[in-house]
Amino acid sequence: MVDAGEFTEAAAASAESARLDFKSRFDPSSAGDWCEVVKDIVAMANSDGGCLVFGVNDDGSLSGWDPRPLLTLDVARVTDKIAQYSGVQFASITIRAAQRAGASIAVLGVEEAPVPIVFTNPGTFAIAGDKQKTAFGRGTLYVRHGAKSEPATTQDLREKIDRRRREERESLLTNVRKVFEAPLGQQVVVVPLDTTAKSSSTPVAVRLTSDPAAPAYRPTSPDETHPHRQREVVAGVNAKLDGRVKINGHDVQCIRKAHNVDASRADFSQKRRFGSTQYSDQFMDWIVSQFEADSAFFDKARLACKPKAQDVV
Repeated sequence: MVDAGEFTEAAAASAESARLDFKSRFDPSSAGDWCEVVKDIVAMANSDGGCLVFGVNDDGSLSGWDPRPLLTLDVARVTDKIAQYSGVQFASITIRAAQRAGASIAVLGVEEAPVPIVFTNPGTFAIAGDKQKTAFGRGTLYVRHGAKSEPATTQDLREKIDRRRREERESLLTNVRKVFEAPLGQQVVVVPLDTTAKSSSTPVAVRLTSDPAAPAYRPTSPDETHPHRQREVVAGVNAKLDGRVKINGHDVQCIRKAHNVDASRADFSQKRRFGSTQYSDQFMDWIVSQFEADSAFFDKARLACKPKAQDVV
């Protein structure tokens, strides 16, 4: 999994690795650039995930490329490009702005795919003259071999299958231990992982019964999923921004209104029946990610909430 720490490490890394690849530039209008990037994304997804760092040459030096074309790109477009060549809607991708030696760069994080992705269409594009180049062929499965994206071998597939078996075995043994460790007189009940509701936006099917021996269902308390009041959101976001910009309560209100947070994002905010609205950790992370993708995010939210001339009497 690519966490915030790995994004930071990737931006400062001095060399490529199995989980890290440098890209000097990226032109969203170039078929060749798309094919090369899709190949590396899929190779990382088929391996253990990782990061693509844009604006950095292979030797680790800055290329001077302007990352805005990538930072303003809708992640859904990347997913569509992967689907164009593989038929798989792989959306476990995150694009973040970063700094390296005082220059702006972009980092694209890739999660591991649950099932290996195979190319169903060739990544062929035109180059100089009437010539063509193929980044990957139809029916190929790419993985990371060190710092390179290359077709998988039988050994690669064997290792991936063995790792998945180990993970399933560990999960099974963990559940078996729970059965053996259950106190005398208690019953073990098998339920789906999402039986406990994480928020009011998560539908869960339950059945009412008069049987006093039936297991009880209890949704997670909103105080656990949305523990923060507005002033705590302000403090938390400012801490995450680390001095890059400072927000206040008015900014949070503008963001809520401009993005219809209260009505459309139950995972972000919860209105208490006998108290003020409270917010989740995900809401704070989302605010920071929006600013990292667009430095004018807060300004746009304020502008959206500013009274228009025809509204002023």
